[in-house]
Order: sequence, then C-alpha cells, then structure tokens
Amino acid sequence: MINQTQIKDIDWILIALLVVNTLIGIAVIYSSSHYLPGNYYLRQVFWTLLSLAVLLVLLTVDYNIFVTYSLYLYIACIFILGGILIFGKLIAGTKSWIKLEFIQIQPSEITKIAIILLLARIFSEFKRKYLSNEAGISSSAFVLLAVVLVALQPDLGTALSYIPILLGAFILAGLTRKTLVILLIFTLVIGIVSWGFFLKDYQKDRITTLLTPEKDPLGTGYHILQSKIAIGSGGLFGKGYVRGTQSQLQFLPARHTDFIFAVIGEELGFVGVVVIGLFYFLFLARLFWSVPQSRDRTGVYIIFMVAMMITSQFFINVFMTIGLFPIAGIPLPLLSYGGSSLLTNYIAVSLVLNIKMRRFVNI
Repeated sequence: MINQTQIKDIDWILIALLVVNTLIGIAVIYSSSHYLPGNYYLRQVFWTLLSLAVLLVLLTVDYNIFVTYSLYLYIACIFILGGILIFGKLIAGTKSWIKLEFIQIQPSEITKIAIILLLARIFSEFKRKYLSNEAGISSSAFVLLAVVLVALQPDLGTALSYIPILLGAFILAGLTRKTLVILLIFTLVIGIVSWGFFLKDYQKDRITTLLTPEKDPLGTGYHILQSKIAIGSGGLFGKGYVRGTQSQLQFLPARHTDFIFAVIGEELGFVGVVVIGLFYFLFLARLFWSVPQSRDRTGVYIIFMVAMMITSQFFINVFMTIGLFPIAGIPLPLLSYGGSSLLTNYIAVSLVLNIKMRRFVNI
C-alpha cells in the first residue's frame, strides 16, 4: 500500500509529461484519422484512461514483488506468444493479437515489461566490473527466444524493439571490447541467416528500398516517398491542423500509427515538430534523470531499460519516417494510435514511478 510519505515522493512532473505527450498524441490521431471510420481518437482516449488507471493501481505494489515473480511472468508471456502462433487468427497479416469481447491485446507489447523485470532480476546481484559470459549468454537467450517467437508472427518491428532493452542491461553491466565484438559478429551472423531463411520478401524489400525508394515509387518505395513529401511540404509553420493534403487525401499510409510523425511535420511544420519534440525530450530526459535516484541496483536497471526502450522506439520511428531506417512497423510511443503500446508504456513508466517513490523506504 501507499502511505502519505510515498505519495509526496511520487514524480508528478514525470506523470504530467506522460499525460501531456499522450494528449498531444490523441490530438494528432484525431487529425490523421479525421476521414477514417472507426473513431480512433476515442479508442485512444479509452486506452489512455485504462492505462492511467493501471498505472495508479500498480503504484500500490512494491516493484520488488514484480521482480520476484518476473520469471513466471516471462514464462506466461512465452506460452502466450507460442499459443498465438499455433491457435491465433491472422489480423492485418500477422498473428499478433488476442481478441477479447471489446478490445484487442497485443501480448508481444506486454512481453517487453516481462523482459525488463527478468533482466533486472538477473543483473540485480551482478557486481563484477565487466559483463560475464554467463550473464550475457543467459540474458541473451531469454530475449532471443521472445524475438524469434514474435518475428515468426511475423512482427519484425516489435521483435527488434526487444534488442535495445537487452543492450541497456549490457551497458550497465559493463561491456568489454571483446564482448562488443562478439555481439557484433553474432548480430551479423543472425542477420545473414535471417536474410537467407527467415525474412519475407516484403521485409527484404523494405531494407533494399531504404537506399533507392525512387526505383519503385508505387510499390515498396511508396511509404517512404509519401512520408518525405508530407514532412517536406509542411515547411516552417505547416499546412494547418486537419489540413494536411498528404494525410487528409489519404496518400500517406498508416498515418495514425507508424507514420504519425509525418502528419505532425506536414500539418504543424518545423515549428510544430520542435515544440512537440521539446515536450517529448523533456519526458525522455526525466526518465534518464531518474536512473540514479533508485535505492538499489534492481531499480537502476529497470529505469534505464525503460528509458532505453522508449527512446529507441522514438528514434527508430522518426528515422523510419524520414527515410533513414527501414520501415519496421514500430509506433511512436505515446503519440501513435495503439492501445497495447500505450498500455505497455504506461506500465513501464509506473515501474519508474514505483521505484522513485520507494527510494527512502526502510532507510
């Protein structure tokens, strides 16, 4: 439970930045899906209220309890991911969803939380100067299993989003040059094997199109080209809210999800991108600033991995929309439409808040 002292130690600034960025996202989702059926912005409002309620409930439970049962949570997520591959139905070309009566849940998103908690448990008592082979191999195995299961759905974007979480744990544990070289070689081998045996043709096209999108402007290069046109046409002040031609005339695909940054650039221009980017960077900075405020190593690892997870997704999405990264299907955290993604990020932030508000307990 929470006492009055812990309530005073809640990082209300972090909560405010979280909510402000979410509200900005709802506003942009309304604009980007203005002429689409489905009332996506109202769905996002529902997920926001649900996510905020879950965040507040999770604050009442000590984060160490979640860490203690992290292995069971991870195993449950793995079984669910495996079960979806066998029994799941294709939705938008992937077996990524569990459809309930009123909502759809994407377990691969929630698995990020399980991975963060499990890695924090593995490394919480790790006190060597450099990352050991045992810790590196065991933690990599846990993450790689989840990566493979999600990639088979196929959802390569979400699968790749697990990697920065693992990298965050490795950075804190202490990467030697030898370990770094081994990881790079391992990544290269996995990439070559995946290209030859696992990647679908459309996934290969997304990678090759990154260099020359103009070769297939109506096919594989369409998304990147339309995104660049939308952002470039926004100019300094943009075309105006709900007035973007690329988005409103439906030239820009996935404009309320993966390419929502392009909508911001087109409708609000460079100034709008800077203002919204400032709010977002304040949020990210607050996360990283929270890292040394933990009372124990477990908390340090959790906060840093949460910050790495959200930051990496932010930059990958932005780079994707401006043509500097292959289209990977990674949403812009808090801003893109997506209930499971929003819920996962709120749970992740709740862990950060949980750690900070209990840093003076039993001291």
